Amino acid sequence: MKARAIWVAAALSLAMATALGAFGTHALRPILTPERFASFDIAVTYQFFHSLGLMGIGFLQWKDPSNRSFRRIAVALLLGMLIFCGSIYALTFGAPKGIAMLAPIGGGTLILTWVFAAISIWRSRALAD
Repeated sequence: MKARAIWVAAALSLAMATALGAFGTHALRPILTPERFASFDIAVTYQFFHSLGLMGIGFLQWKDPSNRSFRRIAVALLLGMLIFCGSIYALTFGAPKGIAMLAPIGGGTLILTWVFAAISIWRSRALAD
């Protein structure tokens, strides 16, 4: 992924998180149990934060275009968000409870991706002081 593609993916994810947050507040809150709404709200919050992080990864890719690590990080972030947030969204809309087992996989993907991002930033010659 080039920097522009990462920024587009991040912006679209932010737009989706905004739309889902509004939909959840106005349409889902009255019909979901407080526990299910809280889970939905967590997914929206995580999507927001990781989308902003993805935007930052796009800037790092732009600053250091020869570093393929940032491309991989962007893909891994998107995958982690899809698995983590997507499984919670799916549960909110009635998916089988077994889908809940995907959330920790997505969360672990996000955690490991940020660790890999820290290592890649540290090693990047283009980002050195």
